[in-house]
Amino acid sequence: MIRETLLTDWNLMRILRLGLGSYVSVQAVETQSTISMIFAVFLLFQAFSNTGCGSNGCAIPIKKNNSNKTEEIEYEEVK
Repeated sequence: MIRETLLTDWNLMRILRLGLGSYVSVQAVETQSTISMIFAVFLLFQAFSNTGCGSNGCAIPIKKNNSNKTEEIEYEEVK
């Protein structure tokens, strides 16, 4: 399951988080900034685990269930 999460569903936001997290982590090591390193680890965690930063931060499912079936609606007359 971890391997599947790491290797699938890469989208633009996930790639941006990985790139920004990598850049900030290199800068944090060069400047010896602890707060920057914490932020970089947070971004890298989001990129690798495919999570967002909101409270409902689950990854958006790529495949949607498109069922084109229409159901017949029965109406009952009310007097």
